[in-house]
Amino acid sequence: AATGFGAPAGLFPKEASLGITSIMGRIEAIWIKRAHLGPMDPIWTAQAVPGKGLLGCASNSRTRQVTIIEKEVWESLMAEVGGDAPPSSRRANIMVSGLPLANSRNRLLRAGSVLMRIAGETTPCTSMDEVIPGLRLAMSRNWGGGAFAQVLREEIGRAHV
Repeated sequence: AATGFGAPAGLFPKEASLGITSIMGRIEAIWIKRAHLGPMDPIWTAQAVPGKGLLGCASNSRTRQVTIIEKEVWESLMAEVGGDAPPSSRRANIMVSGLPLANSRNRLLRAGSVLMRIAGETTPCTSMDEVIPGLRLAMSRNWGGGAFAQVLREEIGRAHV
């Protein structure tokens, strides 16, 4: 299944029968890295593989298959630390907007035609302070480092920009 830049993204309760309304946002950017500690390459569309993560990305693990950040949170963090680092320096795979990730563990995320389950909060690592001093501490509050997810299912069809 594929998802693309500009595709709609939605956050849904784990059980659709709960009657909780969904939250809709959009995909702002997608990055993959070809090698461990390698640069983050921007891409327009990504293919997600259930149980693996994004095709071609070197950082896939069994539990942390895809990492996600919020555009609004990144912009707020930059204002807080007085920086202007690009969002790719966070080293996440997907940047969304209009989709709050805080406390979203076990919620379902549909990004384009890909269904993922938010598995937890991404803890910022020490390399964030190499981007901008103080960034790691700022990111450590209220899911500021984003979330990580597992790819559950491919949908039939492709998301195009």
